[in-house]
Amino acid sequence: MSWTTPADLKAQLQKLWDRGILLSSLISGEEIFPRRLTLKGPDSRELSDSFTDVRDWIARLSGVAKQYRIVWRSINHRILGNNDIPAEIWIDSLDDALGLIGKRRGAEQFASMVALTRDHQPELLSWLAKRPLRALELTEEWPRLLEIVYWLRMHPRPGIYLRQIDLPGVHSKFIEGQRGVLGELFDLVLPSEEIDVTATGAGGFCRRYGFRDKPLRVRFRILDPKLALLQTETDQDITVSQATFARLEIPVDKVFITENEINFLAFPQVPQGMVIFGAGYGFENFGAVEWLRDRKIHYWGDIDTHGFAILNQLRGFFHHTASLLMDRPTLMEHRTLWGFEPSPETGILTRLTDEESALYDQLRSNELGGQIRLEQEKIGFEWLVEALGKV
Repeated sequence: MSWTTPADLKAQLQKLWDRGILLSSLISGEEIFPRRLTLKGPDSRELSDSFTDVRDWIARLSGVAKQYRIVWRSINHRILGNNDIPAEIWIDSLDDALGLIGKRRGAEQFASMVALTRDHQPELLSWLAKRPLRALELTEEWPRLLEIVYWLRMHPRPGIYLRQIDLPGVHSKFIEGQRGVLGELFDLVLPSEEIDVTATGAGGFCRRYGFRDKPLRVRFRILDPKLALLQTETDQDITVSQATFARLEIPVDKVFITENEINFLAFPQVPQGMVIFGAGYGFENFGAVEWLRDRKIHYWGDIDTHGFAILNQLRGFFHHTASLLMDRPTLMEHRTLWGFEPSPETGILTRLTDEESALYDQLRSNELGGQIRLEQEKIGFEWLVEALGKV
């Protein structure tokens, strides 16, 4: 039988809870009760054919009737005579609804959060109303979150590191773990002129709200001893901040970028050359360095779909970038060293040369084999030396 059961009634109220309607009403004051629930009962034929089942159904509904109100209607059946059956089910109060689905404790916690917020940061009540279930997950953290919001309002764009915020029980790991929520809260209470709207996502959190961020780093090696920056006999393996790198104006004319650290360390000497340890899909650390635009740039990545995707992205910063050892002859010569690319890129790459596009298409269509890749560190060193002699 498809008649409404007590579990069905509970499920209807659970949906209201899951949509946040029950908790939001604690803020809005909206009167959502009394509320009539959907009830499906037996029709006239079922009353005759399944009277025992009907009687059991009525008993089950009546057994928990203290949590809802049943409106009865009298049926005068030609065979069974007069009988009262449930016609409507009503929940008369929010408390009754919470009791039926076992959420009274959660609602009490949320009400406490609402009271605390109304006293200290009333601008955030709209966030609680919009995201009540997420808020409920933050019950224990909420007082500290309010303290952080208040602190930033009093110290807009503070220009310090997160760990320098001096609040009891608040540390940088806590803030970093709650960046998503804090960002939504900050956006509600801070004046627009105190928010850098160009900075988005978790990576842009500090810049968006005026905190000092961990500086981007650039690691490079000078490949020409005549251009050594360090007056030592040691290898010119140097790591500096992005800001420092942008001001160096290193007098090289060839810049190589490679993704593999061993290749970076073993890269041979090249007159007027330097090599940068790459950053995968992230080129923010040197993508804005203006003096690189006047240098010949060569990118050496894996021969697989992601290698070409990274090359394609790099050309978005430096359109004149040439690829190094990312060609079909190199791939075919090292056939015995092919590996497997677990999650290939399949999108259209618009910044590749015709030759690169042809090889990329062969890789993403598995024309040469199933999801093959040739990692750059597996390419013979003599191939690199020969290729460098042609650039």
